Amino acid sequence: MDFLLECIGFPPDHPIDAIVARVLAEGEPAAWRGDPSRHRRLVLGGGLELRMDKDDGQTRWNLLPHYQVEHRLRVAVDEIRSLPDSPFDALLLGWAAPPVEMHAAHASPGAYRLCTYITDARRLPRKLAPGRVLAVCIAGFALDVSYVGPDDGASDPLILDEECGASIRPLGSPQDPGGCADVSLRIRNIMHLVNPITGIAIDAIEADAPGRPLNLFASRWQLEKDGLAAPRTGFRIEGTFMFSGRIAGGLPGPRSGAGERFG
Repeated sequence: MDFLLECIGFPPDHPIDAIVARVLAEGEPAAWRGDPSRHRRLVLGGGLELRMDKDDGQTRWNLLPHYQVEHRLRVAVDEIRSLPDSPFDALLLGWAAPPVEMHAAHASPGAYRLCTYITDARRLPRKLAPGRVLAVCIAGFALDVSYVGPDDGASDPLILDEECGASIRPLGSPQDPGGCADVSLRIRNIMHLVNPITGIAIDAIEADAPGRPLNLFASRWQLEKDGLAAPRTGFRIEGTFMFSGRIAGGLPGPRSGAGERFG
């Protein structure tokens, strides 16, 4: 997954060993991740972080981007899947932006299906009833971008009639990587950040979506290679994104068994 680092301003030819050395020298323990010598974070500023893990049996450090989103998205839980090869993460599957009160008029338990990695899975109780609403802070990092351009260039014109003109469809095949979705979203705002290690500018995309906006990051090198436009406010972006984040609320209290960790 090293190529995901391109989404936060690391060029394809940037030496991974140099990033690892930087995180080891300047980073700090990552909360809820286990042995602090093997689970590190390096704050880059503006909400951006590098996360670095080496689980039991691994010889190579795993580096991933992370973004501290300010707003919370409500998610009604369908299922939480443990990950044997990554014991401090979990896959959360559910419905984003569920109605505050369910009525017969609601045809769906939420605005759209969502699948995302949760990096602080140790906070979860061992059992969490389906339908429980959690608050999460998540961001998406591009695996592939197929379109950036005017809103009327959507791959399916019917998307423009959906709420917020948004389409978010989790990948469902057993062969697909977890936590990923095909999205078609309007860009409502772009915050310009800079990677302090490389000095390269980063576009933090805020895309319109039901309930709360979704924050997205894409590789400038992939966009240039594929001849795609740079993201702009008012444009549409389409592609496959991996979502990850943290739990921000909605966990049961101690008396409900929250002391028993998930996984």
